[in-house]
Amino acid sequence: MLTLTKRMVLFIAMMAFFVGQVQADEAEDLRNYVDSNTQRLVKKLNEERGLYEKDPEAFYKSMDEALSDFVDFRRIAARVMGRYARQTTPEQRNEFVEKFKRSLFDSYAQALVSAENFEIVVQEATILPQNDNRASVQMEVISASGNRYPVTYSMYRKEAGGQWMMENVIVEGVNIGLAFRDRFSQEMEQNHGQVQAVIDSWSDAVDSLNLDKEVNKS
Repeated sequence: MLTLTKRMVLFIAMMAFFVGQVQADEAEDLRNYVDSNTQRLVKKLNEERGLYEKDPEAFYKSMDEALSDFVDFRRIAARVMGRYARQTTPEQRNEFVEKFKRSLFDSYAQALVSAENFEIVVQEATILPQNDNRASVQMEVISASGNRYPVTYSMYRKEAGGQWMMENVIVEGVNIGLAFRDRFSQEMEQNHGQVQAVIDSWSDAVDSLNLDKEVNKS
């Protein structure tokens, strides 16, 4: 006959098992969700390689539509601005979100569309044990020559609707969101705290950041 204490221990152990199983199932669902969105984007990019040269605006619109339900650009942009976001008006924040998105597309679209064939393998998703509304997803970008580049997506689950969204990317150990935030802070110092000046010149700031060099150094 099990004592009351042993029954409680057994109950707690069973609950821990079931919670762990739920997280495992959620992690697999998240991995599949990220994989589906990633492969859809790669397919779309391959289909529209020629569009960037012919009609950059159409390419930008197409990529924006493809990513808007998966990447939280507004959240990322707010983190890039960091403490300086409190100095901005709602109009300036909206303007920076658009500038931020456009700078990414303009800076890296040419490299993407002219790159050799590549594939992305989504390996696993991990729900953070301290917060089940946060997760990381590990993947590899594999070039046609066989080179492998580790990439990690940082994901969060929205309160409304529970949809998972990407909020940061780490490429070969380089935290892209942090690199952009450091750059924004530098630009604020160089422009004597003039937020609008930083927003206006953000595309040039991204070009001078040279993330490729930072990734190669890591």
